[in-house]
Amino acid sequence: MNKTITLIVVLLSFQLLTLNGVAQKAIPTGDIKLNLDTTGNHYVKFTFLGQVWARYTDTNPGSTVFNDPVSDVYDIGLRRWRLSLYGQLTDKVFFFTQFGQNNYSNLSKRFTGSFFHDAVVEYHFHKRYLQWGMGLSGVNGLSRYATPSVGTIMSLDAPLYQQTTNGINDQFLRKLSIYAKGKISKLDYRIAITDPMAVQNANATVNSISAVSEFSTKPPKPQFQGYFMWQFLDEESNLTPYTVGSYLGKKKVFNIGAGFIFQQDAMWHTNLANDTLKENMNLLAVDLFYDSPLSEKGDAITIYASYHNLDFGKNYTRNIGVMNPATGTNANGTFNGAGNAFPMLGTGDVYYLQVGYKLKDNLLPNNGTLQPYAAAQLADFDRLKDKMLMLEGGVNYYLHGKHNAKLTLNYQSRPIFKTELNGDITTNERKGMLQLQYQISI
Repeated sequence: MNKTITLIVVLLSFQLLTLNGVAQKAIPTGDIKLNLDTTGNHYVKFTFLGQVWARYTDTNPGSTVFNDPVSDVYDIGLRRWRLSLYGQLTDKVFFFTQFGQNNYSNLSKRFTGSFFHDAVVEYHFHKRYLQWGMGLSGVNGLSRYATPSVGTIMSLDAPLYQQTTNGINDQFLRKLSIYAKGKISKLDYRIAITDPMAVQNANATVNSISAVSEFSTKPPKPQFQGYFMWQFLDEESNLTPYTVGSYLGKKKVFNIGAGFIFQQDAMWHTNLANDTLKENMNLLAVDLFYDSPLSEKGDAITIYASYHNLDFGKNYTRNIGVMNPATGTNANGTFNGAGNAFPMLGTGDVYYLQVGYKLKDNLLPNNGTLQPYAAAQLADFDRLKDKMLMLEGGVNYYLHGKHNAKLTLNYQSRPIFKTELNGDITTNERKGMLQLQYQISI
């Protein structure tokens, strides 16, 4: 506990020092853009995003780092480091590509890790109604933050459970797909047919077939997905598939969305006779997003709420620990597994709520302002006796009033689940993680 208090003091001191120590010259906010004609309608753009984390983690019981037990960990890591290049080459032809790295920490293998996140070509049959594309794409179904704009996330990180197959049969939510998207009146739509990646090459743990449902290693059948938003107020751009987390009072947006993902025979498990039973993956969701200025001072509110009905087959659960600071567990390990992992995904119902309030513009020097927020994920998974509740809250400090330079201090509280002698999986303990993020983007 003393270590936690010390770290909180250090992180808060760092944030307070930046209030007086930020350079007086604001970061440039213009695009890096090369026009291909005199009108500017044909162009190529370059963007950059960097997110660096420093954190203290109260690790799950029995956690180890290369077989050495650890009760808590301090670490620094690159959560995301991205370069994007995209452009409208002609009236009909568009491309988007993104290259970079995720989750690089002191435990990562050196000289490896960067890869293409997106590699997409599009043909625009109609500028508004229909764009058709194919490639390695973030055009996904299900819900808003299945494809979040990571540079505009309001909470420290996106609700990652919405990226339901992340790292198993996709590549950090991107999928090899043929898709269509567009807008018809107030309806924004996207639909896709995906060729799932081989589960055998997953960078997440995929367990062997057992009585509990798991992703099948048989040749996969196509995955079908879609997401539909009715945009009641201001329209959001669909140039790329990535959805904004907070407009900081620059738009008035109210959307209601619904989506799905379906894949036949994606899952399997065994019965009492040891027969193999195949199961479909059938995921459904509805959500609501509201983002609006509140007064001429520039203060604004952001609200996101969602409900997911997830069917991965019999008793499926998945523990996820982002940029996990531990490598394994010993005999004292629990159902959560190592480090900061907890049951984030599974067959059952998931409710999520996120609320933030951006204070007035120019609250702090150099056009800076603050945005406190809170979020909760409540899940009723079939396999767990008790409900899973993750809570987090924090504050964003926008150094120049925009997402291009941002400090975030966040605290997350997660439940620890253990397996009782009768087989029930219950929780009566919680652990925490304190994170500081520094984000810059162009």
